[in-house]
Amino acid sequence: MDEVPLEITCPICQVEGQMAMMTHVDEIPYFGEHTQVTVLCHSCGWRQTDFIPAEGSKPGASSLIVSKPEHISARVIRSSSCTVRLVELDLEVNPGTASTGYVSNIEGVIDRFMEVIVMVTRQVYAEDGEMDDIKRLQAMHTTLLELKEDPIPKPVTIELLDPNGHSQILHEDAELRELTQEEMSKLPIGPEAPVFNSNEMSE
Repeated sequence: MDEVPLEITCPICQVEGQMAMMTHVDEIPYFGEHTQVTVLCHSCGWRQTDFIPAEGSKPGASSLIVSKPEHISARVIRSSSCTVRLVELDLEVNPGTASTGYVSNIEGVIDRFMEVIVMVTRQVYAEDGEMDDIKRLQAMHTTLLELKEDPIPKPVTIELLDPNGHSQILHEDAELRELTQEEMSKLPIGPEAPVFNSNEMSE
């Protein structure tokens, strides 16, 4: 992908003249044609990747009850504006200022949550935290680890909520719905997209 210089200031280090954009058009089965847009700063190394469908999208939620081994390999497209929830465990990851999009699968999403749980557990240990908190974290980790077993003892619902409608779980068992107004009002939308014009996109 060729770089296109952007005449904007880096949102992280505030340096001018060091921003660039790379775009790549690709086709993902059941998701359709999309443009992968990566904006980066050569000064501080900040990078943001996002996925923009060729067709317009409505704010939406995509969910899958992970109850069968085949669900682990279901493809996941998560944009920088997407909140990821594990419903039964009451866990969620919200898009922050450094949020970036990715293409993975259900197993990859599970692994990301497990890594965070391990990190938090170590922190609680180091700070001599409550044993009840540690046991609760360990139970969550076990539940996620068991999603890779056959059969799966405790199904977990993974939900993607995206105000921009750019995220989806690609599997025949996954469900799609529109976001409610109440959900829209409470969801963060992630990092503010850099401003560039259509001429820069087409170069």
